[in-house]
Amino acid sequence: MAHQRNQPSMGDSLKTPHSVSLKVLRLSRPSLAMQYPLPNSPELGISPKASLAYPSNTNTHDKFILSPALNLPEAFGSAYVGETFSCTLCANNELLPSDNTKSISGVRIQGDMQTPSNPTGSPLDLAGADGELDGAVSPAPGESLQRILRFELKEEGNHVLAVTVTYTETALGEGKASGGRVRTFRKLYQFVAQQLLSVRTKAGELSQKDGMSRYLLEAQLENTGEAAVCLEAVTVNPKPPLGSTSLNWDMPSPGFGSIHAPVLTPRDVIQVAFLLDQQPNVEESHDEASTAAGDSRKVLGQLAIQWRSALGDRGSLSTGWLTSRR
Repeated sequence: MAHQRNQPSMGDSLKTPHSVSLKVLRLSRPSLAMQYPLPNSPELGISPKASLAYPSNTNTHDKFILSPALNLPEAFGSAYVGETFSCTLCANNELLPSDNTKSISGVRIQGDMQTPSNPTGSPLDLAGADGELDGAVSPAPGESLQRILRFELKEEGNHVLAVTVTYTETALGEGKASGGRVRTFRKLYQFVAQQLLSVRTKAGELSQKDGMSRYLLEAQLENTGEAAVCLEAVTVNPKPPLGSTSLNWDMPSPGFGSIHAPVLTPRDVIQVAFLLDQQPNVEESHDEASTAAGDSRKVLGQLAIQWRSALGDRGSLSTGWLTSRR
């Protein structure tokens, strides 16, 4: 995790070391290892394959920078709004198999996520590796209890993952169990959620067609992240009585065949546009969005963006209600 904040244990009358430890690991996909072959020069006296991440006897002159080998993440990485934050929580029974003085039972893991809009935190649903629901178990010495959490990041700013581990520690003496007590400790892990796509919009009314209002909605999308993303879809959810027509790469173009979705590398900017037409025989809905916009502005709709990261992780983002002057 990015930053761990320790918090005093709760419910421990005796300050003795805990018999259960907690490990938290973010779940993320591995990446292809990169390799940079050395120049084939006899003066160096070094084989060109010495710097390869995946040496191969069949491709001694392969200059391709990516190798078939996979790299596990070396650090926490960045967390982005619109993506799903996933991590595994592991409570380890640190007792040795030869320890006959005490035993551990009833181990339970609970998690809460504190967000900028909810600083007190909300409980998280935890599941096991095979999908079973959260519950207390009794791992043997050297074994672990693992739980997986998934949390959709919906706002930027500081997030704090609070993990509480509860277990029962029973003292053993002369083959009899006695003195069972419940022990609890809590750890906090802090990270920052950032915006992956910066969205700037502009809308204006066009000349009417057949007495029906028409609007043009433009948006600039900038990749402010650290890696490339592929835009799967950029659409507008129009507010009745408007209908939306895309003027982008997904616009039907006879004779051009299928067009690949654009890929944005870091700091790349793409501009999209939509034509919004008033639909006949469709009444305008008067809701909270219309009331908040007032009489001088027309509510057009919401921009919805879907993307995939370089390794296939999905992300989505929806803007607030977009308006134009009447």
